[in-house]
Amino acid sequence: MSLLSEVKGWRTGSRKHRRLRDLDGMLVVVTGGGSGIGRETALAFAAEGAVVVVGDLDLESAQHTADLINSAQMKGGGAVAIFGGGSHAYRVNVAVEEEVRRFAEEVQSQHGTPDVVVNNAGIGYSGTFTSTPQSEFERVMDVNFWGVVYGCRVFAEQMIERGTGGHIVNLSSAAAFTPQKRLTAYATSKAAVYMLSDCLRAELVDHGIGVSTICPGIVHTNIVKNTDFAGTTPEKQEEMRSRSDTFYRKRGFTPDRVATQILKAVRSNRAVVPVTPEAKFGRALSRLAPGSMRLGARFDLG
Repeated sequence: MSLLSEVKGWRTGSRKHRRLRDLDGMLVVVTGGGSGIGRETALAFAAEGAVVVVGDLDLESAQHTADLINSAQMKGGGAVAIFGGGSHAYRVNVAVEEEVRRFAEEVQSQHGTPDVVVNNAGIGYSGTFTSTPQSEFERVMDVNFWGVVYGCRVFAEQMIERGTGGHIVNLSSAAAFTPQKRLTAYATSKAAVYMLSDCLRAELVDHGIGVSTICPGIVHTNIVKNTDFAGTTPEKQEEMRSRSDTFYRKRGFTPDRVATQILKAVRSNRAVVPVTPEAKFGRALSRLAPGSMRLGARFDLG
């Protein structure tokens, strides 16, 4: 293919993507939508008139998000005012490829091909490489990286077949470009998502499918309460969870502010979005002075 043909393909894809500037009536899928950033993202899209499919390992929490959307309490009625039922809940374990594929097929069968997919589901883990058991490293990668791969694959296939464009949002983290010796597994999984998203964005541009990488910093969600700490007793682990949660809560950066940035990224087809001041600073420093980031990783910030 000639360079001219490639450029024409990019322009065609860009025109397809423009329809997502108006989210009213769009079908949006959010994984990990039962709480935190996922829930706030689902609520934000619904408030713009989108129909939202909420997927989560915990069906009860996913249903609660859907109920919030479908209630009359939503600002302006949300999607309910237009469609008479703006959200649907499903249980899905993103770490299992077969489950993600079945989930995608059911979504398409029941609701159609999504216009926007937000691969948000993720877990935390704290520990140096040598203190992290192989099984735990694999568990983190299964959810945080492979879960994103599976979601991108099945829903991109649907979007390409439909031929009218779309958008994929992948939740990475500031940890993707700010190495820390006590976040080896977590940071590795998020860095992999970061690179996957860049490669996928280049591949899907001709199809009018945008890809955004969202990189939050310190955001107060329940991920900290569920984070495991390597090499600790159950009592010590609960103490560290409580201490970390208190710090995140006092930091005061709420998940709805991340959701706002996700909506903006979809509308503007933005590639990488660092969220929170420390994430923006970390990304800038990683590009301007990567050696300083490697030096900083030596310090024990746990």
